[in-house]
Amino acid sequence: MKNYELTVLVHPDLEMNPEPAIAKIKDLIEKNGGKIVKEESDGKKRLAYPIRKQDFAVYYFYEVELPAEAPAKIESVLNITDEVLRHLLVTVDERKLKAEAKQAARRAHAEAAGKTVSDETEEEK
Repeated sequence: MKNYELTVLVHPDLEMNPEPAIAKIKDLIEKNGGKIVKEESDGKKRLAYPIRKQDFAVYYFYEVELPAEAPAKIESVLNITDEVLRHLLVTVDERKLKAEAKQAARRAHAEAAGKTVSDETEEEK
C-alpha cells in the first residue's frame, strides 16, 4: 500500500452539515481497500476563481494508504460526485518524509544540547 494525500473541496452549502458528504468520501476510501491515516478540515475558504458558480468551498485534507488500483477508482467516483467541487489525489514522496523526519530529529537533539541548527543539511551543501 502506498501513501497518498487527498484534498477535497466540498460545496459551501454543506458547511453546516458536512457529515453525509464526508461519510461518502470515507466510505469510498474504505470500500476500495484504503485506510485513512490522518484527517483535517481547513474550513470554508474563498476560491481563487469560481468553480461551478461557487466563490467558496470547504476544504478537507486526508492522508490515506491505498492499494495500487484504488486511486483511479476513487478519482472516477469523486469526478461525478455532486458535493465535491474539486479534488486532488497525489502520492507522498517517501524520501522527502524520511529527510524531514531526520532533520527534525537532528534539530530536537541540537536544541536539547543548547545549540542551533541551520535549515541546510550536510547533503545539501
